Amino acid sequence: MRGRESRSPLLPGLAALMVITAYLIALLAVERQSVIIALLGLAIVAVLAARWLGLLDAVARSFVEREDALGGLAICAALAVAIWFYDDHFVLLLLSSVLLYAVATLGLNLQFGYAGVLNFAGASFFGIGAYTSSVLLAHTAVPHLLVLGIGGVLAALVGLLLVFPVLRTRGHYAAVVTIAFALLFKTFLEVNDVLGGPQGMQVPGMKILGWSFNDNIELGRRIELSFYLNYFFLSLLLLIGAFVLVRRVERSWIGLNLDALRLDETAARCFGIAIARWKTTAFLLGNFLIGVAGALYGMVGGFVAPNNYTFADSLILVSILLLGGIGNPWGVLAATVIVVVVPEKLQAIQEYRFMLYAALVILVLLFRPEGLLPRPVRRYFPEWRP
Repeated sequence: MRGRESRSPLLPGLAALMVITAYLIALLAVERQSVIIALLGLAIVAVLAARWLGLLDAVARSFVEREDALGGLAICAALAVAIWFYDDHFVLLLLSSVLLYAVATLGLNLQFGYAGVLNFAGASFFGIGAYTSSVLLAHTAVPHLLVLGIGGVLAALVGLLLVFPVLRTRGHYAAVVTIAFALLFKTFLEVNDVLGGPQGMQVPGMKILGWSFNDNIELGRRIELSFYLNYFFLSLLLLIGAFVLVRRVERSWIGLNLDALRLDETAARCFGIAIARWKTTAFLLGNFLIGVAGALYGMVGGFVAPNNYTFADSLILVSILLLGGIGNPWGVLAATVIVVVVPEKLQAIQEYRFMLYAALVILVLLFRPEGLLPRPVRRYFPEWRP
């Protein structure tokens, strides 16, 4: 027992979570640009020092071998950050956006990271979910929780139409198909007056059993919590469900088939693996997650417009996946925080945020092509130790 615990340490992961939580609270709390830049510089120096000392390897090993325990602690850390900013609308909106972007990128990870299916139209499927919630909430009496599922299903069905030309192409030709779809989707929204045209549409807030998510939460007479806490908790539940689904798929025989497809499509075909079936499965599952996240994101923002779901926004999702580490859900979570939070805090570079994303991707591809947190070796039995 003692030897087993020494091979699966919890302390490095726990220490990393505590440091990250404290750092994130500090970063979100400050407003002065000079202090924010200093904190970002401190983080870069700390990460480089930790890598030089070998601490990052210990943390990565801890998350691989004690994932369930550290996953529960990560949820507690997210709740602690939200409670710290219980009355700050902007911060809670930002945190909810991080969670939903993470869900969408996990869907992209199923396609790109596991099956090797290129999808540069992630923001388009995100928009399908958002516009679905806008139309259904404004013109129907469909229960609002059911709207999330419908948004995911519609995104998956539209993706099913797109998967046919993707199956008939390979490599960069398949990428061009998804890029063309992203451009056509934005044009379709702009010329469609039923969907608000270029001006967009309002999205009503979520209601569950008469409980409006857009009303502040009152605790007694003196304490009032931001209504964005409602969306934060629901987004966190959605992220937990998406994370568990992605992990279960990865460790199952489905994930094994997807890996074989990604590594060598010709060899997989020779061993009798149905290429079309598994590409379609990955595309459907990934787009479903993206659509569900988009449906809730539309309610959180309260407004949808074509300019929010462009090809450039799809590249943001791809940059998150590349930065975090293709195939590693933990890397996706870390990269989402970096890509979403840092530009919002650095107001001075808002006009240059896409240049920042491009620079991040270039640096990662040059110096760490496997991402910040590379995907560990596949493990079918989490409790097994060699």
